[in-house]
Amino acid sequence: MAYAVDMSDWPELSSLEVLVAVAEHGSLSAAARELHMEQPNVSRSISRLERRLNLALLRRSTTGSRLTPEGLLFVEWARELLSSADSLMRNARALGNDNFGELKISASQTIAEYLLPRWLSSLRVALPNTQISLRVSNTTDVLNELHTGVCGLGFVEGPVAKESTHSAFVGEDRLVLVVASSHPWADRDSVQPKEIMDSCLIARESGSGTRKVLDEALKAPVVPRIVLESNAAVRVAVLSGAGPAVLSRFAVSDAVAAGTLVELPIDGVQLQRRLRAVWTGPRQLTGAAEKRVGIAIASSRTI
Repeated sequence: MAYAVDMSDWPELSSLEVLVAVAEHGSLSAAARELHMEQPNVSRSISRLERRLNLALLRRSTTGSRLTPEGLLFVEWARELLSSADSLMRNARALGNDNFGELKISASQTIAEYLLPRWLSSLRVALPNTQISLRVSNTTDVLNELHTGVCGLGFVEGPVAKESTHSAFVGEDRLVLVVASSHPWADRDSVQPKEIMDSCLIARESGSGTRKVLDEALKAPVVPRIVLESNAAVRVAVLSGAGPAVLSRFAVSDAVAAGTLVELPIDGVQLQRRLRAVWTGPRQLTGAAEKRVGIAIASSRTI
């Protein structure tokens, strides 16, 4: 869309800043102090603005100067323009500076707990002046946070089905069925899918990537007897003998190695999942977003 505007008619931003300062601080002298200007220069700036606009903005008297009704209205428009100009310059600086701004990341639990700590330090080295924040959610919540602007980059373990969500492959994970060493299944070679469906299964909440992959692999939604909202809580429940669970190998490898948990194959079922970085907007990122998100995705591929 083209704007047919004669730029020569535009007021100087500095004059608008002076007018807003007069409105906010109550007088020409107070505005001059705030802006570190001489009072005559403040007065001349307002006069030039009035001539350019052909509009009386101040009512001057021996007792001081007050904004006219037109001036009060114009000040509100000036504030909006100054705010937009400030945003324009901050965004322009971000486009040319790898280290400018903030990178908000949301990650599903397994990635956040077991994988992200390995590369966040390298991301910090690559973007030393970028503020990095991390939220931990399940896959469904990460995608919702991405589409509502809570984060600019997400990492998920489950399928990505939301429209306008773009993704990049960053690694793989394998889910494993585990039971406590004291569980009746501990001495078995494998377990049938139906046995899992009929067991006292411990599982993550609906919406987690782990739960989605399990539902798809078993070709039916599981109905767990115990639902917990963190990998750590599920693991503790399994260790206590409360029942079997399917968890990421990252969450249980040490306990399996120690013999306190036993890993069991599920006949005919593979529980591989692809780990993805996700974002919205253009498929091909540009400017500051490309630099920050691109570095983050490249760093995460070390997992």
